Amino acid sequence: MDEIVLMADPRVAAVPVADCGEPLVDVRLRDSLAVDTRRAEPSGAFAQLREGVLIRLLRGQQLLPDGLRLLLVEGYRPPALQRQYFDRYAGTLRAAHPDWSPERLREAASRYVSPPEIAPHSAGAAVDLTLVDAGGRELDMGTRVNADPEESDGACCTDAATIGPEARANRRVLGAALGAVGLVNYPTECATRSRTNLSEDSQLKEVPDG
Repeated sequence: MDEIVLMADPRVAAVPVADCGEPLVDVRLRDSLAVDTRRAEPSGAFAQLREGVLIRLLRGQQLLPDGLRLLLVEGYRPPALQRQYFDRYAGTLRAAHPDWSPERLREAASRYVSPPEIAPHSAGAAVDLTLVDAGGRELDMGTRVNADPEESDGACCTDAATIGPEARANRRVLGAALGAVGLVNYPTECATRSRTNLSEDSQLKEVPDG
């Protein structure tokens, strides 16, 4: 298996970042992707993505087998909300492992939530997705959407050996379609009911490659 580089890795932070200039667009106004409301908040940020990411998702959706669609769960995440997510999960880990150093806690937390200062969600460049059928029913991805490594006993990882054959096949369908349009998956998050594991976020968490 290839090395998993977590978002907390210094090599990630060392990558220069520059705004691409693409606008954030509200996916709900395009009548193109199915949008879930479980992460909805008053500002509607959850349904926004960089235009280039949306274009790739639409192309990827066209590559899915007949009758399947992408379901967007969460896109843009304001920095303050990203910090809240990260601190909450790190706090849960700290309570369970009081002997862990701050460095180890940060690394472990980044398996599930990107550190706020480098989070692609806060640039509108990452998206949590899953697959639904023609009737809007979510496909089996092996875990619930946004399940963490502890809750799922590692089943949220893209290549987890503990999921069933149907879930594995569904993950492959999602990964293949999105990978074909330049999106990459974050291997510690499965992509679907666990955040689309292509991403940055299996449900897959997807982020543009490059």
